[in-house]
Amino acid sequence: MASISAQPGDLASLSRTTADVSAKTAAIPWYIWCASLAVTSAMVGGYWDISWHESIGRDTFWTPAHMAIYLCGVLAGIAFGYLILHTTFSKNSPLAEASVHVFGFRAPMGAFIASWGGIAMLTSAPFDNWWHDAYGLDVKIVSPPHILLIIGVYAVVVGTLVLLAGHMNRSRSSHAAEKKLILYISGVMLIQFMIVLMESTERVYLHLLTAYLVTAALPPIVLALASRLTGYRFAATLVAAIYTAFRIGLILVLPLFPAEPKLGPVYQQVTHFIPPEFPLLFIVPAFALDLLWQRTKNWNPWKLSLVSGAVWVLVFMAVEWPFASFLLSPASRNWFFGTGYLYFAMPPTSFLARNVFYPNSLSRLQFGLGILGAIMLATLAIRFGETRGEWLGKIKR
Repeated sequence: MASISAQPGDLASLSRTTADVSAKTAAIPWYIWCASLAVTSAMVGGYWDISWHESIGRDTFWTPAHMAIYLCGVLAGIAFGYLILHTTFSKNSPLAEASVHVFGFRAPMGAFIASWGGIAMLTSAPFDNWWHDAYGLDVKIVSPPHILLIIGVYAVVVGTLVLLAGHMNRSRSSHAAEKKLILYISGVMLIQFMIVLMESTERVYLHLLTAYLVTAALPPIVLALASRLTGYRFAATLVAAIYTAFRIGLILVLPLFPAEPKLGPVYQQVTHFIPPEFPLLFIVPAFALDLLWQRTKNWNPWKLSLVSGAVWVLVFMAVEWPFASFLLSPASRNWFFGTGYLYFAMPPTSFLARNVFYPNSLSRLQFGLGILGAIMLATLAIRFGETRGEWLGKIKR
């Protein structure tokens, strides 16, 4: 009987070929990169649009900031629409076994979540235009069309995260690239959350209970999720650092571009784009959480969440309370902290224009009980983030 023996050179060639195929299979697919670009565009466009409203006013729907926001919906439609159609109609789709079925279509679950988000975003565009035509050129962040838009962006972010986690769990690579991208997408999620909380966390409100309640309810979810999903020792710190760097970057970059109001009344002289306020000091309590989580891996989950909630609220208040006083002082009115920039229609009598805190009407007992409530909120938020991180660590569809 004749036999065929493999030569050492053939074996080496075969080994290289197998390694190349495995590397190609494990690489992050183009549609996830496209989705990451989409949420980045929404993040930049969202803050740019707020600056546009505060510097120029809503002069037309077709602003570059609006186009950057809705580019997210377009890119999500391209990436996930292709993925759904290809997985549904291709006989040899590699994702067929990792798919869920929705209305006769099939694809990984994240694709359907993000696709719905893209549709919601594009639906909010004519709704927002009609809203302004009907009720005026407001500058409120929390309005019905804006809420629909924010929910749509959030769905695209969540869908991208689910799709990325599923890809990571199916591959046999080291997952280093996927985990880094998860940290970035988590940072984008935190940045998007802070758009919703922006109106209640301005520096003049940082001695009020409300600011500490809202910051206990949402940001810890993202930090706990990212830490549990990636397993990195300083995941929460890195996510908070992405938010911090982005907001400081806007303070440094936006005022470089000229802008002037096109609507009235004009109470403040504006010659350049108005940046957002200096970022909240989330990076400090995030670092404290990372140190705590490294030393308490064997704790009961609810006990750990309760202690983590207390650490988040108390450490954040300890650093933000005095820092808020600094932000209202003349020393902060410079190019780095950016507290000298004011919205063109802000009356000179407003608290922000006068650099004074909004008055606190609560007694010390009421405020203390409110902080306990904030700790409870943070406890629930952290526990929820941990369970979502655990779920994403197992999902394969």
